[in-house]
Amino acid sequence: MNKKKYNDVICVIPARGGSKGLRNKNILKIAGEPLIARPIAHAKKSGVIGTIIVSTDDKKIAKIAEKSGAIVPFLRPKKISGDLATTEEALKHAIIEYEKIVNQKFNIAVFLTATDVFRDYKWITKAVNILKNKPSVESVFTGYKTHKNFWEKNSDGSWKRLKNWMNVYKSRQVRKNVVREDTGLSCASRAYLWRKGKRIGNKVEIILHENDFSFVDIHSKEDLKLANLIIKNFKT
Repeated sequence: MNKKKYNDVICVIPARGGSKGLRNKNILKIAGEPLIARPIAHAKKSGVIGTIIVSTDDKKIAKIAEKSGAIVPFLRPKKISGDLATTEEALKHAIIEYEKIVNQKFNIAVFLTATDVFRDYKWITKAVNILKNKPSVESVFTGYKTHKNFWEKNSDGSWKRLKNWMNVYKSRQVRKNVVREDTGLSCASRAYLWRKGKRIGNKVEIILHENDFSFVDIHSKEDLKLANLIIKNFKT
C-alpha cells in the first residue's frame, strides 16, 4: 500500500456507551473479541485508511479501541451522546474536532459501525478507491440487493406496493430489484459532506452484495447470540 496516497482518508467509528437495548453492547464479545475491535480490524485490513478514530463518550470503550489500534483523541460531548443523538452529529463533531487537533483537512471520510459485524473489508477498499478515481462521485456505500416485494401504508390505512413492477411476480433471475442501504457496513464520502452534517451525498455509487447475514445488526441479546452462531461459518 502507498501510505501517502491514503493520508487524506479518515475512518470514524461511532460507539457510544449508553445503550438501553443491550447494555455495554460495543464492548461485548463476538467470536472472542469486543464488538468495537471488529470494525477497527476491518479498517486496518482494507489498506486505504490513513487514520482510524473512535467517537465515544465511554472510557471503557475508548481503552479497548486504543488497544485495538484506533485513536480516541477526545470523548464525545454528552449533548450528542444520548438516545436521540444522530450518527450525523457524531460524524460531524469527530471530523471537525480532529481536524483542529492535527491541523489537517481530510478529503475522504469512512463510516463503519461496531454493531454491523458481517462486513467484507474489501468493500472499504473498493469504496475509497472509487472516490479516489472518480471525482464526480460524492459517496460510495454497500447495498443489499433483493428481489422481494416491499409495502408501505397509506394515510387511509390501506397498503400499497412500493413499486409498480412489484405487481408482477416473476423469477428472481429476470426480476427487477431494490437495494437496501447498508452504510454501517461500509460507507465512504467526501469529507465536506460530513462537515455539513450529511452522511452521504446525492451522487453515489453502490457496492452491491447479497450477503444474507448482513441483516444482523446487534442491539439485543438475541442479536448477539445469533451473530455468535453465524460467525463460525463467516470469513472476512
